[in-house]
Amino acid sequence: MSERVEQEEIFSQVLRAGRRTYFFDVRSTKADDYYLTVTESKKFTHDDGSFHYQKHKIYLYKEDFTDFTEMLNKATDFIVNEKGSEVISERHQKDYKREEGASTEATSTESFTDVSFEDI
Repeated sequence: MSERVEQEEIFSQVLRAGRRTYFFDVRSTKADDYYLTVTESKKFTHDDGSFHYQKHKIYLYKEDFTDFTEMLNKATDFIVNEKGSEVISERHQKDYKREEGASTEATSTESFTDVSFEDI
């Protein structure tokens, strides 16, 4: 069984957003072509002050860039057109009031699955 070796970043950008950090890393395939990894890293603090990071990663290959960008733009445009660009949530806005009958269920990060794809 061969151990997967993570390729070295060729180009990298970091976006810090509160307790989340996004990493955009260009890597090289075994065939010396490039692909993009997007990693979300979230910091979780425990009651005792210790903390851990939870990471989720997606791999984007050149053949998917156009369709991915188009769908991302459509989805973000829809959100901004429907709800505006102002953040409205209990976590971000102290005077936010939940509508009557609105669900109070929290989305669990435990439903995420870490998926690892082999390089091309």
